[in-house]
Amino acid sequence: MRPRLLVTGAATRIDGPLLFMRRTLNVGLNHAVSVQGGDGKIRLGRIAALDDEFLTIELLEASAGLALADTVVSFYLEPLHFGLSPGILGRVFDGVGRVLDGGPPVAIHHNFRIDGLPLNPVARARPHDFIETGISAVDLMNSLVRGQKLPIFSGGGLPHDRLAVQIANHARLRGAESRDFAIVFAGIGVPHASADYFRRSFEASGVLERAALFLNLASDSSTQRLLTPRFALTAAEYLAFVEGKHVLVILTDMTNYCEALREVSGAKGDVPGRKGFPGYLYSDLATLYERAGCVHGLPGTLTQLSILTMPSDDIGHPIPDLTGYITEGQIVLSRELDRAGIYPPIGVLPSLSRLMKDGIGRGSTHADHPSLSSQLYAAYARAIQARVLASVVGEEGLLDIDRKYLAFGTSFEQDLVQQTAARTLEDSMAIGWGLLRGLPISELARLTDAQIAQYIET
Repeated sequence: MRPRLLVTGAATRIDGPLLFMRRTLNVGLNHAVSVQGGDGKIRLGRIAALDDEFLTIELLEASAGLALADTVVSFYLEPLHFGLSPGILGRVFDGVGRVLDGGPPVAIHHNFRIDGLPLNPVARARPHDFIETGISAVDLMNSLVRGQKLPIFSGGGLPHDRLAVQIANHARLRGAESRDFAIVFAGIGVPHASADYFRRSFEASGVLERAALFLNLASDSSTQRLLTPRFALTAAEYLAFVEGKHVLVILTDMTNYCEALREVSGAKGDVPGRKGFPGYLYSDLATLYERAGCVHGLPGTLTQLSILTMPSDDIGHPIPDLTGYITEGQIVLSRELDRAGIYPPIGVLPSLSRLMKDGIGRGSTHADHPSLSSQLYAAYARAIQARVLASVVGEEGLLDIDRKYLAFGTSFEQDLVQQTAARTLEDSMAIGWGLLRGLPISELARLTDAQIAQYIET
């Protein structure tokens, strides 16, 4: 983009990453700008708010070195765009789409608006087809479906970074060529150590060849943090709907994004809502999450796994609460399982994949997958009840059937949830059938006689 209009002497105030100035031109919300001060450094930005007299610019660089008198603002009269081509795969970018790996610039075939374009709901196809992540507690119990948006609710100190890398390394669409499946991974406000871990892990596993990695550091401007998921999702939309690939987008950590949104909205003077977050937090998150999906007539799809850390492990906090309303379920990490040494510490009972039924069963995964998952869930729920009862009356005071469920619950966590290496769905199902053999047949009410004869009595 080339600047069209230059303005000098209109800046009135600088507050952190925000530049306030008098409005002397007919410009629009989210239009791109570049700001140059007396130090000669050019800082990219965008118009974040405006009225008849004033406008507010979000700077993507530090405002240190700017002075009101010598600040020159160049207006592009169009929103920020991201230049894209198939060459983005195998590359590492910063939070605003600039090459970070030391390689040559990416050749540009298309320019896309980073805010995305509205998608007619009628054009959306229902998400379907199972995506295998290699994680048993996800694949077997809370399956991810192509085109779905499924968040992972974590807590401070839980191994969500490790889980994100493991899923990125092993995720695949069964029955499709590996070249048709791509990963877009965005680290939002991550420490240097985490960014280095993501980069080294992708390079070591070879998955970087079919991935685009966006890294926004905790030391970067909070305004950059607001754009990182938008640049990543723009790249994913290009790969999915132009190049025809099936794209899995992993965003971590969305809590950092929301904290940056609260910081910037407060500096702009927006009226705060719950816990100081802006009242438009819901709609802002929806502009990101709703960019996932399938489109009639287009071969590619965009699936989203967004990871967020719940402040104080509070699932009722505005960030996970609003995320749950927009997305199709949640995977919840358990601090109790983590303390017990279980990895990945996925709490099966509070987790849910609302679109699981559309991606499993006959013709998708296995005809007996739904029944097995349902029976395992019911048995584990009963095991947790027996565990609570044992904490009151002691294991010796339990009925024999309750002791069997107690043993089942321990085996379920140690053998199915816990894993040191990726598993295929068939491996996970075999473990599940083995666990059910430890219960009386009379308790397997969710299985048919034929399933019991084939998998339990043999």
